[in-house]
Amino acid sequence: MIERYTTPRMKALWSDQNRFQKWLDIEILACEAMAHFGIIPQKAFSKIKKKAKFDVKRIQMIEEKTKHDVVAFITNVGERLGPESRYFHFGLTSSDILDTSLSLLMKEAGELILLNLKKLTQTIKKRAVKFKYTPMIGRTHGVHAEPITLGFKFALWFTELQRHIGRLQKAIDTVSVGKISGAVGTFSNLNPKVEEWVCRKLKLKPAPVSSQIIQRDRHAEFLTTLALIASSIEKFATEIRSLQRTEILELEEGFSKGQKGSSAMPHKRNPITCERLCGLARLVRTNACASLENITLWHERDISHSSVERVIIPDSTILVDYMLIQFNRIMENLLVYPENMMANLNKTEGMIFSGRLLLELSKKTHSKEEAYKIVQDNAMKAWKENKSFKDLILKDKRAKRYLSEQKIKECFDLNYYLRNLDYIFKRVFK
Repeated sequence: MIERYTTPRMKALWSDQNRFQKWLDIEILACEAMAHFGIIPQKAFSKIKKKAKFDVKRIQMIEEKTKHDVVAFITNVGERLGPESRYFHFGLTSSDILDTSLSLLMKEAGELILLNLKKLTQTIKKRAVKFKYTPMIGRTHGVHAEPITLGFKFALWFTELQRHIGRLQKAIDTVSVGKISGAVGTFSNLNPKVEEWVCRKLKLKPAPVSSQIIQRDRHAEFLTTLALIASSIEKFATEIRSLQRTEILELEEGFSKGQKGSSAMPHKRNPITCERLCGLARLVRTNACASLENITLWHERDISHSSVERVIIPDSTILVDYMLIQFNRIMENLLVYPENMMANLNKTEGMIFSGRLLLELSKKTHSKEEAYKIVQDNAMKAWKENKSFKDLILKDKRAKRYLSEQKIKECFDLNYYLRNLDYIFKRVFK
């Protein structure tokens, strides 16, 4: 089912064909380095480079017998090499190939994700600028708080994605290491210069020290970074879902021609893609938890991590790549209803301006507690009796003792709450 979410580029990256090609590239580079340093004959390397090939189906057939994928790969390539096969995989252990190739695949997958992450960041920036002055109610605890703008909300998302760009760049760098250091990492049958040669050609860094494997804290950092990205997408999607509720309807996921919302209720327009992304985020986080479990292995290595990461690493990169692409489409086609935003702003008959009124009264009253009581008494009456908070304050003798009618009316000015938008946007989009 994961193929449903796979883009062509990501599918090709994690294909058996590409995986075995990475193995072959690393093996040939190792032979090249060994020939250069006089470890194997130059003629043998020349023949290996010319004749080394593999066949995916043949490897799978051999693996059914050997129960070892790298041995099956080496056997298949050896069938084509003849006598020179004795210099192929010379002094290496399976993990030299497996882990170095996995680093390459994670690096390339991470770079694909990074491109889509940057694209989404720019889309949200455009939407933030477009709706910079579109007022809406800010909510805390799901309850009306004070006015904000839609652009302000998107600016917040933009900065979050910027942090993810930095995290992902660092995580890609963390996993961009190779190891060609033998059975327990001590170069017992290898020259360390071979590792340096191979890694330089692959644009990887040699791991400073390895056991039989590259340490899995690196992989965990990569996957937890993907989980953070997925969680932010879930956060954004959840906000859209909440604001699409019928009684709010300030935002709405695009609804294409011919789309159906329900088999039973033709009127339905559901935020199905946002809901799907929220569900997929749970999978990515679960995979990140599994990557943390993979850090602890017996001694210089056991194989308990292997079966896990063959699933969680491809799946997580595929899912996050898909989530970024889909959420970018959501943002590009997002329906915005400013008139509903304004109606919701006015729904509480002015109670959202209580904060400024409290401050102005606090300047004049004997204590803040006195000011708070005046404001809260009227707010609670407005709630209970469904009356205009502004009208109640204008009639309250306690409030009028301290503030003029004009000053009270000024406390209900929407623009007052939005006066620092330019400052915030300048700081965010510097």
